[in-house]
Amino acid sequence: MLTVNIVTVGKLKEQYLRDASAEYEKRLKAFCKMNITELQESRLPDNPSDAVIKKALDDEAFAMEGFFAKKAFNIAMCIEGRQLSSEELSQKIESISLNGYGTMNIFIGSSFGLSEKVKERCDMRLSMSKMTFPHQLARVMLLEQVYRAFQISSGGKYHK
Repeated sequence: MLTVNIVTVGKLKEQYLRDASAEYEKRLKAFCKMNITELQESRLPDNPSDAVIKKALDDEAFAMEGFFAKKAFNIAMCIEGRQLSSEELSQKIESISLNGYGTMNIFIGSSFGLSEKVKERCDMRLSMSKMTFPHQLARVMLLEQVYRAFQISSGGKYHK
């Protein structure tokens, strides 16, 4: 069974988002071993300089270091990443499993994104859309899409 680790910066603050996340985590247990790790978000001043933002992203990258492993397929969630349909994501996850990876790590950065250091270490860059979404909602949307992908692969009726 594939292990899916979502490594994210920051916590879900709103109860309705925590409830939605918990629901998809519960549903995903039928298809994979699901783990979500929430890393400490860097505290930044209002209107931070580029140097302050870079330092924060580098600190967050350092905290993510322990999640990279040889037998893991690593995905960076970033705006410049590739956009996939739900069916294509399903095929990608199947491919990851068939190619001998036991773990799929998905990295979600802060509202300022991910450090280039993390992106460079990842096997794939993935974008959810050209549109902008609230950072916390994006995590719930990602969980829903991973669940949908497993449903597609299993021939479930969830995806129409």
